[in-house]
Amino acid sequence: MAYVANYAAEAPERALVDAMPGDVLLEFGANWCGHCQGAQPAIAAALRAHPALPHLKIEDGPGRRLGRSFRIKLWPTLILLRDGQEVGRVVRPNSEQEVGELLAG
Repeated sequence: MAYVANYAAEAPERALVDAMPGDVLLEFGANWCGHCQGAQPAIAAALRAHPALPHLKIEDGPGRRLGRSFRIKLWPTLILLRDGQEVGRVVRPNSEQEVGELLAG
């Protein structure tokens, strides 16, 4: 799976996310968010080096259970999971290098 351009309005259940094998990148934000839009070139560039990495781009906001379960406070927030466990996160990334360091985790 490659870079995903838009945030999905429907989020998977936390139990499904926790059961995902291997590495998975979660990205929380909103399509209208200026910080999210500004970070997209860096995220897309970093993900080009990891074309097989699943990228779940989830719309977040008040009352969104998945984002609350990960204690998301600012957008975009990227979380790298390995076998359902968080191994790293970056909040409001400003560079391809910052995202790349997370993905190398």
